[in-house]
Amino acid sequence: MRYQRLSTGGQHRLIAVDDETAYDLTAVKPRLDGFGELAAAADIADLEIDEMASELTDEAPTVSLDSLTDGTLPLVPQEVWAAGVTYEISEEAREAESGMPEMYLHAYEAERPEIFFKATPSRTVGPGEAVGIRADSAWDVPEPELGIVLYDGSIVGYTIGNDMSSREIEGENPLYLPQAKMYERCCSIGPCVASAAEVGDPHELTMAMEITRDDEVLYEGETSIGNMARTCDELVEYWRDHDVVPELGVLLTGTSLVPDDGFTLQPDDEVRITIDEIGELTNPVVEV
Repeated sequence: MRYQRLSTGGQHRLIAVDDETAYDLTAVKPRLDGFGELAAAADIADLEIDEMASELTDEAPTVSLDSLTDGTLPLVPQEVWAAGVTYEISEEAREAESGMPEMYLHAYEAERPEIFFKATPSRTVGPGEAVGIRADSAWDVPEPELGIVLYDGSIVGYTIGNDMSSREIEGENPLYLPQAKMYERCCSIGPCVASAAEVGDPHELTMAMEITRDDEVLYEGETSIGNMARTCDELVEYWRDHDVVPELGVLLTGTSLVPDDGFTLQPDDEVRITIDEIGELTNPVVEV
C-alpha cells in the first residue's frame, strides 16, 4: 500500500491507497493520524504495516484520490539524513565542482559511505510546497533521491526526496557541507510512503527528474536505483551503527541525475521527480 496524510480543518488524516482506492484509516482509529502512529501500532501488534492497515480498510470510508494533492507531508520524520557520492556520476560532478576533488573519489571507493544530517521537520516541505535556494549562492541544484523510511531502525517503506544543494558553497570548501545542505526549505519528501512490501526490491526502481522554467523543459533525465554503488541495507547499517537513530526517520540515498555544470535553479522553476511504485514529487522554487 501507499500512505499519505490529508489535512482537513487543521486536522490530519492517514490515508491508505490500495489498488487505486483510498481509505481513511483515521475515521476508524482517530489516534492513527500519521504514518508514524501506524508504524508504532503495527510494531506493538507484531504485524507488517500493510497487514495492520488491511485490518482497518473494511470499515474505513473511502476518499477521492484527487483530494490527496494538498501538499501535506506524507510523514513527519524526526530527522532526515542523507548519503553522498553513492553513484559514479555524482562522484564525478563533485570532483568537477571542488578544489579538493580527490576526497570525493576516496568517499566513492571507500568501505564507509558518506552519511550526513540533512534536515529537521521545520526545514522539510511536502509535495507542492516550495523548496529553497540560498540567496548567498549562485549555483544551486536539486538532487532527486530514493528515501528509505525507517521505524525504530528498520526499513518499513520508501518515499521520494529532494536533497536541495548549493554546489557553490560545497565546492568552495567541503567543510562548508552543512551550510550547502541544511537551511530553510532544503528538503522535500513525498508524495507518499510506499510500504516495503509494495516496493519489493528498491534497486529495481527507475527514477526520473524534470526541471521546467516558464513551461520550458531545461533538464530531464532518468536512471535506475540499481546503478547505486551501495545497497539500501548497507547505507542503513552505517547510519544506525554507533548512533541513536530517531524512532521515525528518513535516509536519502544519493543521486545520479545531475544537471550540467552551467545550470542553476532560479525562483519560480519547478522540479518534478518520479520513482515508479511511489509516485511524483513536484515542488516550485523560491529564494531563501
